[in-house]
Amino acid sequence: MSPQTAASPQPVRALTVRQPWAAAIAYAGKNIENRVQRWSYRGPVLIHAGATIDRAARKHPPMTAVIRGLQLEQRAVIAVARIADCHADDGECTPWSLPGHNHYVLQDVTPLSLPVPHERGRLGLWFPPAELVARVRLQLDVTAAARLFGEEAV
Repeated sequence: MSPQTAASPQPVRALTVRQPWAAAIAYAGKNIENRVQRWSYRGPVLIHAGATIDRAARKHPPMTAVIRGLQLEQRAVIAVARIADCHADDGECTPWSLPGHNHYVLQDVTPLSLPVPHERGRLGLWFPPAELVARVRLQLDVTAAARLFGEEAV
Protein backbone atom coordinates (compact mmCIF):
# COMPACT_ATOMS: atom_id res chain seq x y z
CA MET A 1 0.00 0.00 0.00
CA SER A 2 1.49 3.36 -0.95
CA PRO A 3 1.89 6.07 1.71
CA GLN A 4 -0.64 8.17 -0.17
CA THR A 5 -3.24 5.39 0.03
CA ALA A 6 -2.57 4.75 3.72
CA ALA A 7 -3.04 8.43 4.58
CA SER A 8 -6.11 8.98 2.42
CA PRO A 9 -9.10 9.95 4.53
CA GLN A 10 -12.34 8.08 4.15
CA PRO A 11 -14.61 9.86 1.67
CA VAL A 12 -17.30 11.90 3.35
CA ARG A 13 -20.90 11.13 2.44
CA ALA A 14 -23.99 13.27 2.65
CA LEU A 15 -27.50 12.27 3.62
CA THR A 16 -30.55 14.27 2.62
CA VAL A 17 -33.19 14.26 5.33
CA ARG A 18 -36.61 15.87 5.02
CA GLN A 19 -37.51 18.61 7.43
CA PRO A 20 -38.36 18.68 10.33
CA TRP A 21 -36.39 15.42 10.80
CA ALA A 22 -33.13 17.13 9.79
CA ALA A 23 -33.67 19.86 12.39
CA ALA A 24 -34.37 17.19 15.01
CA ILE A 25 -30.97 15.63 14.24
CA ALA A 26 -29.15 18.96 14.31
CA TYR A 27 -30.83 20.58 17.32
CA ALA A 28 -32.98 18.15 19.29
CA GLY A 29 -30.92 15.07 20.04
CA LYS A 30 -32.37 12.80 17.37
CA ASN A 31 -29.50 10.32 17.23
CA ILE A 32 -31.27 7.65 15.19
CA GLU A 33 -31.97 7.99 11.47
CA ASN A 34 -34.64 5.59 10.25
CA ARG A 35 -34.26 4.09 6.80
CA VAL A 36 -35.68 1.06 5.03
CA GLN A 37 -32.45 0.57 3.08
CA ARG A 38 -29.39 -1.00 4.67
CA TRP A 39 -25.95 0.54 4.01
CA SER A 40 -22.54 -0.76 5.00
CA TYR A 41 -21.13 2.78 5.25
CA ARG A 42 -19.95 3.99 8.66
CA GLY A 43 -18.24 7.34 9.01
CA PRO A 44 -18.73 11.09 8.64
CA VAL A 45 -21.89 12.35 7.03
CA LEU A 46 -23.16 15.80 6.14
CA ILE A 47 -26.79 16.25 7.18
CA HIS A 48 -28.48 17.92 4.22
CA ALA A 49 -31.96 19.35 4.80
CA GLY A 50 -33.96 18.49 1.72
CA ALA A 51 -36.40 20.54 -0.29
CA THR A 52 -39.48 18.78 1.11
CA ILE A 53 -41.18 19.22 4.47
CA ASP A 54 -42.74 16.05 5.85
CA ARG A 55 -46.11 17.33 7.09
CA ALA A 56 -46.92 13.94 8.68
CA ALA A 57 -43.90 14.30 11.00
CA ARG A 58 -45.92 16.40 13.41
CA LYS A 59 -47.79 13.20 14.34
CA HIS A 60 -44.58 11.77 15.84
CA PRO A 61 -44.77 12.66 19.58
CA PRO A 62 -41.25 14.07 20.13
CA MET A 63 -41.54 16.25 17.04
CA THR A 64 -44.12 18.72 18.33
CA ALA A 65 -41.63 20.16 20.82
CA VAL A 66 -38.92 20.37 18.15
CA ILE A 67 -40.64 22.24 15.36
CA ARG A 68 -42.06 24.97 17.55
CA GLY A 69 -39.84 28.02 17.14
CA LEU A 70 -37.34 26.48 14.74
CA GLN A 71 -36.59 27.87 11.34
CA LEU A 72 -36.62 24.84 9.07
CA GLU A 73 -33.78 25.42 6.63
CA GLN A 74 -34.19 23.65 3.31
CA ARG A 75 -31.72 22.71 0.57
CA ALA A 76 -28.72 23.21 2.84
CA VAL A 77 -26.25 21.28 4.98
CA ILE A 78 -27.16 22.08 8.58
CA ALA A 79 -25.02 19.61 10.57
CA VAL A 80 -22.27 17.02 10.45
CA ALA A 81 -22.43 13.68 12.24
CA ARG A 82 -20.86 10.25 12.20
CA ILE A 83 -22.80 7.09 11.35
CA ALA A 84 -21.44 4.77 14.02
CA ASP A 85 -23.69 1.74 13.74
CA CYS A 86 -26.90 0.34 12.35
CA HIS A 87 -29.31 -2.19 13.75
CA ALA A 88 -32.59 -3.61 12.58
CA ASP A 89 -35.77 -2.57 14.34
CA ASP A 90 -35.54 -3.95 17.86
CA GLY A 91 -38.47 -2.09 19.32
CA GLU A 92 -38.29 1.50 20.41
CA CYS A 93 -34.57 1.96 21.13
CA THR A 94 -35.14 5.73 21.30
CA PRO A 95 -38.26 7.91 21.09
CA TRP A 96 -37.13 8.74 17.54
CA SER A 97 -37.06 5.11 16.33
CA LEU A 98 -39.66 4.00 13.81
CA PRO A 99 -40.87 0.39 13.64
CA GLY A 100 -39.92 -1.66 10.59
CA HIS A 101 -36.86 0.47 9.78
CA ASN A 102 -33.12 0.13 10.12
CA HIS A 103 -31.89 2.43 12.87
CA TYR A 104 -28.68 4.26 11.97
CA VAL A 105 -26.91 5.46 15.12
CA LEU A 106 -25.60 9.02 14.77
CA GLN A 107 -22.79 10.20 17.02
CA ASP A 108 -20.83 13.44 17.33
CA VAL A 109 -23.68 15.45 15.83
CA THR A 110 -22.39 18.98 15.27
CA PRO A 111 -24.83 21.65 14.07
CA LEU A 112 -23.38 24.28 11.77
CA SER A 113 -23.69 27.90 12.86
CA LEU A 114 -24.70 28.84 9.31
CA PRO A 115 -26.49 26.54 6.85
CA VAL A 116 -24.41 25.80 3.76
CA PRO A 117 -26.74 26.00 0.74
CA HIS A 118 -26.77 23.09 -1.66
CA GLU A 119 -29.73 22.76 -4.00
CA ARG A 120 -29.61 19.09 -4.91
CA GLY A 121 -29.50 16.07 -2.69
CA ARG A 122 -31.10 12.68 -2.63
CA LEU A 123 -32.64 10.68 0.15
CA GLY A 124 -29.99 7.94 0.19
CA LEU A 125 -26.30 8.40 0.90
CA TRP A 126 -24.46 10.40 -1.74
CA PHE A 127 -21.01 11.81 -2.38
CA PRO A 128 -20.97 15.57 -1.85
CA PRO A 129 -18.76 17.70 -4.10
CA ALA A 130 -15.38 18.61 -2.58
CA GLU A 131 -16.34 22.30 -2.63
CA LEU A 132 -19.36 21.61 -0.40
CA VAL A 133 -17.27 19.59 2.08
CA ALA A 134 -14.69 22.42 2.15
CA ARG A 135 -17.40 25.00 2.92
CA VAL A 136 -18.74 22.84 5.75
CA ARG A 137 -15.24 22.29 7.19
CA LEU A 138 -14.76 26.07 7.46
CA GLN A 139 -17.35 26.06 10.25
CA LEU A 140 -15.74 23.26 12.27
CA ASP A 141 -13.04 23.82 14.82
CA VAL A 142 -9.95 21.62 14.70
CA THR A 143 -11.21 19.30 17.45
CA ALA A 144 -14.62 18.76 15.84
CA ALA A 145 -13.05 18.13 12.42
CA ALA A 146 -10.63 15.61 13.95
CA ARG A 147 -13.43 13.81 15.80
CA LEU A 148 -15.76 13.69 12.82
CA PHE A 149 -13.30 13.07 10.02
CA GLY A 150 -10.78 10.92 11.90
CA GLU A 151 -7.93 13.38 11.58
CA GLU A 152 -5.29 14.39 14.08
CA ALA A 153 -6.02 17.59 15.97
CA VAL A 154 -3.14 19.99 15.44
